[in-house]
Amino acid sequence: MAVFNKKTSRIAILYIATGRYIVFWEDFYKSAEKYLLKDCIKEYFVFTDSKVFPYSQNSNVRVIEQKNLGWPDNTLMRFDMFLSQEEELKNFDYIYFFNANMKIVAPIGDEFLPDQSGLVIALHPGFYNKNPEDFSYERNPTSTAYIPYGQGKYYHPGGLSGGTSKEYIKLCKICSSNIKKDREKGIIAVWHDESHLNKYVLDKDFKLLSCKYLYPEDWDLPEFKNDIKIILREKRKIKYGGLDWLRGDTDKKITYLSYYTKKFLNFFDRYLNKKA
Repeated sequence: MAVFNKKTSRIAILYIATGRYIVFWEDFYKSAEKYLLKDCIKEYFVFTDSKVFPYSQNSNVRVIEQKNLGWPDNTLMRFDMFLSQEEELKNFDYIYFFNANMKIVAPIGDEFLPDQSGLVIALHPGFYNKNPEDFSYERNPTSTAYIPYGQGKYYHPGGLSGGTSKEYIKLCKICSSNIKKDREKGIIAVWHDESHLNKYVLDKDFKLLSCKYLYPEDWDLPEFKNDIKIILREKRKIKYGGLDWLRGDTDKKITYLSYYTKKFLNFFDRYLNKKA
């Protein structure tokens, strides 16, 4: 494993911003420059179909032309996107993928780097305190992402992962191959690339990042909220246009009325379920 040295270690940051997801980029870039592994050499690989966007002319930003594949291929095929830059990525010591709607809010140092395993995988905040039997693993035995009941200790999000360049490229290659095998059989895993990531690390050693590195905006997780490092911005919020607008399912951004009406209905639904 490469030895970390702030002056010489090179870190590749993978970031997908096709379609309207480019709205998240500026805040992510500024936050990573300010807080992530300060003073080390960072370069950003931005996979996008946008022609012009903030900081695209900066020397540490590489713009990779990427067609908007739509849902779910924009997420399912991310390993192939990364592998299109394999020869360049081999020149880096470490590689990290960050979901588009992430924003770093506090200093992150070398505790973020992999251990001897060479991999860094995050804990999913929606499942960190759940019974493994309730994890949303792929349960179809004909899928290469299949994990049977009785196996698995953690559930991991697809939106944050990393490691040494060697180990991360290996992860990408195997996940990409398995996704293609599934598609040849007409199978798409239940949570796309996330399902394949969970299968890949199932029996492997890795450094586990707690939920403070993937903390959903507006959630209340007492164990982590006093030491949050990275927030996951809520795509449904008005300032981001709403999830349907971001995905291109509609040209209408969410309004204050529709947003708060939906929040009230969700609250009322939870209230009724508790009463039941």
